[in-house]
Formats: sequence, structure tokens, C-alpha cells
Amino acid sequence: MVQAHTLWYQSLAPLMAQLRARIGPETPVYLSFDIDGIDPAFAGGTGTPEVGGLTVPQGLEIIRGCQGLNLVGADLVEVSPPYDTSGNTALLGANLLYEMLCVLPGVGVR
Repeated sequence: MVQAHTLWYQSLAPLMAQLRARIGPETPVYLSFDIDGIDPAFAGGTGTPEVGGLTVPQGLEIIRGCQGLNLVGADLVEVSPPYDTSGNTALLGANLLYEMLCVLPGVGVR
């Protein structure tokens, strides 16, 4: 477990490299991404907003950093349409899910 405040102001690429090395390419991995891990300045449409959360680029780095893992599935939770009056949280959620699909094993391999 890594606390969000220890990741402020830095790239998550080195952390994800450590994670990939620790897990390895064979171990089955399921990725569950909770949208309320993103700071509510970027994703306020959730039932449990967490001030001081990750930035959008950090969220993308986490997902893109899963490239090379044996992902067997993924999901994104906690988007709440009644609280998402601008639609920004749903848009971010859709983009994060797209990124998850892009890092599944065999995607992009020709």
C-alpha cells in the first residue's frame, strides 16, 4: 500500500516499474480503479470524494504502468451520475477504462 500524499508532485512511473518487477509477467492481476482516488478537482462525481487524491496524469501513469503485467480483468468503480453534474467524472472514467483496455495482454501486439 502506498499513501497518496507520498506521491504528490512526482511521476508514478518508477513506482509502477517496481510493481511490475515485484509481480512479474506471469502472475494473474486484476486491476480495480476507484475513481475517488482521483482528486475531486478532476473527478467530483463520486459518493466519497477524497481531497488530496491523485492527479489525472498520475492515474494514467498507474494504468499505463500495468503494461506488461498479466492482466486478467479490470474495472472502474464509484462514478456517481447524480453527483456528476458536469459529466467530467464520467468522461474521465471512460478514458481510464479505454486505457485499461489498451494495456491488456496482447492488445497492440501485431
